[in-house]
Amino acid sequence: MCPIDTRRALDHSQPMTNVTELGAYLCAPDRPDPIATLLAQGESRVPALLPIRYSRMSASAFAFYRGSAAVMANDLGPRPRSGLQVQLCGDAHLGNFGIFATADRATIFDVNDFDETFPGPFEWDVQRMVTSFAIAAANRPEKYQEAITLAGAEAYRVAMAAFASATFVDTWYFRVDASSLEELTKSGGLPESSLAEMNKGFSAAEKRDQWSAIRKLTVEVNGQRQFVNKPPLVVRLSLAAGVMEAVNRAFDRYKETLLSDRQILLDRYRIVDFGHKVVGVGSIGLLAYIVLLQGRDANDLLVLQVKQAIESVLEPWMPDESSKSHGKRVTDGQRNIQAATDAFLGWFDGDGGKSYYVRQLRDKKWSPDVDLFKDKDLLAYAQICGGALARAHARSGNAEAISAFMGKGNEFDLAMCDFSVGYARQSNADYSQFLEAISAGKILVSEPDSISPEISLRNDGAFNLS
Repeated sequence: MCPIDTRRALDHSQPMTNVTELGAYLCAPDRPDPIATLLAQGESRVPALLPIRYSRMSASAFAFYRGSAAVMANDLGPRPRSGLQVQLCGDAHLGNFGIFATADRATIFDVNDFDETFPGPFEWDVQRMVTSFAIAAANRPEKYQEAITLAGAEAYRVAMAAFASATFVDTWYFRVDASSLEELTKSGGLPESSLAEMNKGFSAAEKRDQWSAIRKLTVEVNGQRQFVNKPPLVVRLSLAAGVMEAVNRAFDRYKETLLSDRQILLDRYRIVDFGHKVVGVGSIGLLAYIVLLQGRDANDLLVLQVKQAIESVLEPWMPDESSKSHGKRVTDGQRNIQAATDAFLGWFDGDGGKSYYVRQLRDKKWSPDVDLFKDKDLLAYAQICGGALARAHARSGNAEAISAFMGKGNEFDLAMCDFSVGYARQSNADYSQFLEAISAGKILVSEPDSISPEISLRNDGAFNLS
């Protein structure tokens, strides 16, 4: 088995391939141990929070898949490639698509997670997406399992063909809002129930505004809002003089990465509270701050999330690319991919060498629980995600070349379906191995209520947890 750390020294220049060869997945004889890969990731994270991460990953085969992007990156990296590079999402599973508010207050559907974004071959995102549908559909009727993955791949191919003939400006401006989603659903011959499910999502997103985050995460004390303290998931931090100075320095650096009008807006706010909030599945163990800002009065509040950015899991496999600042990598990648980004998206590098990106915590953000979807609705969702991913790739890649590579027939769709079946089987086997490691005590899991770390904040913005 090839040691993980030595893979960086290997020749990463894989031969170019054709559509068919992108399909079948075979486990490489020197495949790195998936458990070792996951444990190696933990070395750069807060140790006391890792049991929460592993606990959430153990919940289901799909939860494990969500948290094991590094494992899949090690499997995709050595494979032959199309040679057609785009700005990748890097973790394009079905849970990383969703609804959010744009700077102009429109509500749109798009890719919405970019921790692993990096330039790379377009098929890596497609393969991760279709495999996520294969895993999510594992308990569905057999006739739907294949149909759902085929639908996602076909939607990607068809949408990319459309972008290949569109003007660059039209591609740049294209986005899926409520009205265009309805149009896409009807033109695709999808059931009315599918449109109804997505409309529910838009309605839910509308309710998840800044004040919903404020009501959930804060409490009023002596007329002043402050974060609740629910360790280890939400830990309120003291803004003593030294800490406040460090936070303000970081905030000033962050503002420099925004457009000037956003800088003017944020200059009107002051920081009134600060904390750490555990988020997601794969991200657990990375530093993730929440910042409460107040404007004119206690009714003029804003919540920002400051999240640590580390090396993308794809980076070791793209040696010709480099990231000097991972916060900048995430921010630039998101701006390159999304049809419209968060008004407050920016980044900074901390005094202690850590890198961060910043965004609004909850501004109309919503991702569906696909377990609640009917079979036909999941199929429809696969189509919507496939089209959204194609639009994301067309912004940074050569849509004509990608479309020509895939062809007009269903060869690409079948290849992606074939890959999804094989890799879903591999991921499920990894999940079983993961559960065995937990049972053997090699991996510790804990519910949040069983962890009560003491947290202190150094001036460099790094946490000490014990």
